[in-house]
Amino acid sequence: MVILLFPDGRLTPRRWRWVLWAYAGLAAYFITVVWVPTIAAVARHDVRLDSFGDVTNAGLPSGGAATAAAVLVLVLIGGTWLSFVAHQVLSWRRATGERRQQLKWLAGGGAITLVSFVLSIPFGSGIPGLFAGTGIAALPVRIGVGILKYRLYDIDRIISRTLAYAIVTGLLVGVYTGLVLLATQVFRFHTPVAVAASTLAAAALFNPLRRRVQKTVDRRFNRARYDADQTVTAFAACLKDAVDLDAVRDDLAGVVHQALEPAHVSVWISQSD
Repeated sequence: MVILLFPDGRLTPRRWRWVLWAYAGLAAYFITVVWVPTIAAVARHDVRLDSFGDVTNAGLPSGGAATAAAVLVLVLIGGTWLSFVAHQVLSWRRATGERRQQLKWLAGGGAITLVSFVLSIPFGSGIPGLFAGTGIAALPVRIGVGILKYRLYDIDRIISRTLAYAIVTGLLVGVYTGLVLLATQVFRFHTPVAVAASTLAAAALFNPLRRRVQKTVDRRFNRARYDADQTVTAFAACLKDAVDLDAVRDDLAGVVHQALEPAHVSVWISQSD
């Protein structure tokens, strides 16, 4: 699914959505068939292991028809994987510019992963096999590099929000713990009173602290939003002294273009006598 949805998370043409839903159904069926017997065996406390430590009374269902159905589903899943790869190969041939470079990161990672997997089979569990097996990580690594390099999936926003809320959470936990210890150990308040007061203080600090931390983090990790906010703030300051309606309209259009970069801007002004 990651291969199919890279690099923008959208499926074109739309018929691929049906392929994705079919794949999700096949995968859910196979996982259910494989893991439900194991879970049931553990729940019954009837787990039987072979000499390798594998559960022998769970896994693929017994019986010719059930086994054939499970194998058919596995083959269909493999065929779906190949269709995902074929879709991205065709997308790469039609792509140009930056999108083509993004797909090159995916293709390179997939090729290295495939070669590493094939080489790890004959070498077994030895040092050469272990070295070849490490190449399997090339696909997720190159996908991650492509996401960071081309700012895919609003990664700047995700990083900014994650850091901001992590910092705010850590600071509030520290403030809460410090206030509780201060109230109970120094001022000798009752524990319920100290906990209630500390909770109220942490809740009151949340929004001011979040805004300040978010602004600081955006300055470093989400520069586009920070620059847009600064532009809008500067325009609001200039608007206080503006008296010419045409100048205000032109300044507004310029600020919107600078902050949001839209394809087109229209301004409607309502004038009354």
